[in-house]
Amino acid sequence: MANIDLHGMGVALITPFKEDDSVDYEALTRLVDHLTDNGTDYIVALGTTAETPSLNDEEKSKIVKIVVERVKRRIPVVLGVGGNCTRNVLTALETVELNGIDAILSVVPYYNKPSQEGIYQHFKAIAKASPRPVVIYNVPGRTGTNMTAHTTLRLAYECENITAIKEASGNFTQMDDIIKNKPTDFQVISGDDGITFPLIALGAVGVISVIGNAFPREFSRMVRLALEGDYRNARIIHSRFVELFELLFVDGNPAGVKSMLNMMGFIDNHLRLPLIPTRITTFEKIREILHKLNIKVK
Repeated sequence: MANIDLHGMGVALITPFKEDDSVDYEALTRLVDHLTDNGTDYIVALGTTAETPSLNDEEKSKIVKIVVERVKRRIPVVLGVGGNCTRNVLTALETVELNGIDAILSVVPYYNKPSQEGIYQHFKAIAKASPRPVVIYNVPGRTGTNMTAHTTLRLAYECENITAIKEASGNFTQMDDIIKNKPTDFQVISGDDGITFPLIALGAVGVISVIGNAFPREFSRMVRLALEGDYRNARIIHSRFVELFELLFVDGNPAGVKSMLNMMGFIDNHLRLPLIPTRITTFEKIREILHKLNIKVK
């Protein structure tokens, strides 16, 4: 199966909601156009940042349809297809519409807390069933289970269809181990905006970004400069966003980036329960930093 090049900045796309709790498809269309026109290297649809657990099947299908139609094959589209029941994930891979989808992003099973062997068997089954390349996703802060470097490397070497990992463990020793010992064509992607710059210096190929929803041109330039080895100029851009990185997640994701997009006039500042918008204090801190960055806000 053909590999997929995931160098650069992918964006973990948010789902805009109206104040009546319905999906704002018009805002979604504008946002996808904004991302594709401003340096985004690929889009990840229906990931964690999209509030996917709160979407129904009809909404998910319509979101993917809009993303694929608006992107028009200009950049790759990666689709989140994961879960904590292997059988259900395999069924989804058989039934979901994959026209226009270039790869699958699948998270380590959450809540069940499987063993490392269970994680390995889960992803092995997904890799065998998937008609698209698979990006595995390690985010122990959300799943409750860390996929070790040993398990990641085992999957990278033994499952041809597993092409990359989105690594969000925050453990530099673990990530460095994967980068140093992986197959040549296996791609390590940062799952955390704040550590993207140092992780690229270690050998990562880029990031699946949250802040890229709001600042695709600026953050993709930072990633590109770092990949080219221009660490001095990449560090300058990285430093501009350091304060925002923390505020992005202090009240949960995607509350932080949705507040930024709201200030910039892209969306209503609305999330679906159980998620809620940022606190007023966080909102005002973000507004203050955007002013410092000379970002026009409403």
